[in-house]
Amino acid sequence: MPRAAWKWIAVAVLLLVAGWAIAAPTMPIPKISLGIDSAKDPKQVSTSLQILALLTVLSVAPALFILTTAFTRIVIILGFVRSALGTMNIPPTQVIVGLSLFLTFYVMGPTWNEMHRVGLKPYMEGKIDFDVALKRTQKPLKDFMLKNTYERDLQMFMELRKEKPRVRDDVNILSLIPAFIISELKTAFIIGFYIFVPFIVIDLIVSSTLMSMGMMMLPPVVVSLPAKLLIFVLADGWSVLVQAIVSGFK
Repeated sequence: MPRAAWKWIAVAVLLLVAGWAIAAPTMPIPKISLGIDSAKDPKQVSTSLQILALLTVLSVAPALFILTTAFTRIVIILGFVRSALGTMNIPPTQVIVGLSLFLTFYVMGPTWNEMHRVGLKPYMEGKIDFDVALKRTQKPLKDFMLKNTYERDLQMFMELRKEKPRVRDDVNILSLIPAFIISELKTAFIIGFYIFVPFIVIDLIVSSTLMSMGMMMLPPVVVSLPAKLLIFVLADGWSVLVQAIVSGFK
């Protein structure tokens, strides 16, 4: 077919498409508008402020999830296990974080259910106002953090803020959260020390054996790594470790 014919065909197709577009009904384009109007009711102002506070909380939700739950201790302990085994990036970081995340859901499940029962659910049903719901929701979380916080750490932050609460429920959450984080880091490092000890013993035994056999040119990690993996698997290390982690939370 000559080139001129192809040109006329292309022009005809373009004309058909243009005619269909003109004849087709106009599709409505959605519009989003943001504005500030005067409130007709004081409740509207209160509701708007509550929505703004909720959006602010959601923006810092990842930090709150990490620092007010069992996630910090769990992910650090699993990281110590990987370092003690000497397996470099195995398990991958994504696996460690994912396992830590689901173990956190398991540990924090009763606390979150209680927070939903006493605070969030009545508020969504309109039985209580926002302030009462906030106080009720904080109590189960504060109880969990208080049970897993060292008194020395909590006392330090209360002294810095010059607080003297009469009962445990009067502890300010702004003092409790950093004390809880420090306690979790301390607990995780203590557990990490106990995890490292048996693996260091294996490394020392393998190094001494290789030197006594005159195999000084052979890197000890070539022999110690399979030995550590074998012992860890035979001892059902993952199950024992997870059971110890979960049972360590009060």
